[in-house]
Amino acid sequence: MRIAVMGAGGLGGYFGARLCRGGADVHFLARGQHLAALRAEGLRIVGPEPLHLPRVNATDDARAIGPVDLALLCVKLWDTEAALAQLRPVVGERTALVSFQNGVLKDDALRAAYGAERVMGGVGYVATTIERPGVIRQTGPMQRLIFGEFDGARSPRAEALLAACRAGGINAELSEDIRREIWQKFVFLAALSGATTTIRTPIGPIRSHPQTRAFLLDLMREVVAVGRAHGVSLAPDYAEARLALADDVAYDMTSSMHHDLERGNRLEVRWLAGAVVELGRARGVPTPLNRAVADILALHADGARAQTTRA
Repeated sequence: MRIAVMGAGGLGGYFGARLCRGGADVHFLARGQHLAALRAEGLRIVGPEPLHLPRVNATDDARAIGPVDLALLCVKLWDTEAALAQLRPVVGERTALVSFQNGVLKDDALRAAYGAERVMGGVGYVATTIERPGVIRQTGPMQRLIFGEFDGARSPRAEALLAACRAGGINAELSEDIRREIWQKFVFLAALSGATTTIRTPIGPIRSHPQTRAFLLDLMREVVAVGRAHGVSLAPDYAEARLALADDVAYDMTSSMHHDLERGNRLEVRWLAGAVVELGRARGVPTPLNRAVADILALHADGARAQTTRA
């Protein structure tokens, strides 16, 4: 299977490496120092399941790759439109696209760019960070990909991706209701990112204090209410079920958005809390806490450099 991975960061680099180890013909689209390191030293995964690929296919020019069977979109949400334009040379007549990005608005951009028939839905779970260019550290044992057709069919292309994932040791699952899977992740992700980034602390202290624990739960309740209003089959008490997950994760677990805030990077808040507000408004569902998260982080959304420019 010929695969292009757009974004060789924590998620794309990790799962791309596993697919490559399983025998897939993987091509990474990267940039900057990370690209230079991939070309010179290959790709290294450190942590619970270490892996070193001394040589990988890496480029910043999709024209050097050509058409592929599958394109995986793994960039930050603010880079989506630029990434979709950059991917155009790899999208042939039978190319499928899967976004493993955060949020629930991502697939609309793929459909608008390439048509609904090309798009499968996807959800990725892995705790990683780029330790240095060319090196990705896996910070916990969990790694999982869930994907599927939006009509629930077990298509040949979905089955082919499933086989490629399993060959590479990826915990993969083919879903018959991928829209619900995307929203299930979104419930926890939107709340985790909103709470850890506004409070500026990992999940442990947040879940341990009655007031911040209630804040985390109510953030999730808003997302569940919005999803149900949009026809997603989430149980009415799904937020309470996800709160139990917050009790099971590592005390020092935080969100990528919290990391981005600390590093002065751009934030995905517009597509997380902001999306909850936007989608809630469309169905008349109040979302005051997610609105508060979006407002609190508004001045940080474009990163530290933008704040300096405004000043």
